[in-house]
Amino acid sequence: MELSKNENKVSIESVGKQAIQDEKRLAKLLDEALSKHEDVRYNSFKTLLFICEEKPGVLYPKWDFFSGLLESDNAYHKQVGMYLIASLVSFDSQNKFEKISDKYFDLLNSTSVMNAGHAALNAGKIAKAKPQLRGRITELLLNMDKTYPVKERVDLVIGYAIDAFDIYFGEAEDKDRIVEFVMRQIDSSSSTTKTKAKQFLKKWENHLR
Repeated sequence: MELSKNENKVSIESVGKQAIQDEKRLAKLLDEALSKHEDVRYNSFKTLLFICEEKPGVLYPKWDFFSGLLESDNAYHKQVGMYLIASLVSFDSQNKFEKISDKYFDLLNSTSVMNAGHAALNAGKIAKAKPQLRGRITELLLNMDKTYPVKERVDLVIGYAIDAFDIYFGEAEDKDRIVEFVMRQIDSSSSTTKTKAKQFLKKWENHLR
């Protein structure tokens, strides 16, 4: 029997709260996040994200484990690493992200569209949490149309860059350049990216004046 969305949310919160208190349960979650079984893997991943929000200090000591996933040959494992690292950067008192930033940002050029896209999206969370990296991240995202190696898929990846800008646009220093970049995507060959561009411009229209 499949769980409803509400039941699944309750289950994730329940398991997450247990794992916060129980190191063995937490270790099991980390193993299950890499499971070959999609349901097990997804629910474990969502539970780990819940823990990041509720008690990031529990997962911060696992930083090296998540960082190692960025080098995995498995695309899903890479994404798990990206999301959990991005969810922990606001708690990154030791500036661990700075030490792996090159490795992380290299993923923006991944020939896997999904990996590049998710790296771009999560770069938005990192930019919001780490002002000192905001300028660098903005430049990388603004140049994705020029630097992304799979030219026939670049328009799709740019949609994720728009999602990233949406996360930290309120704090961004280069608002005019970001808006110009997004406006160009109105003519994107990707209908999804075109829609994201229109939604972004409507949401932030007060900054266009």
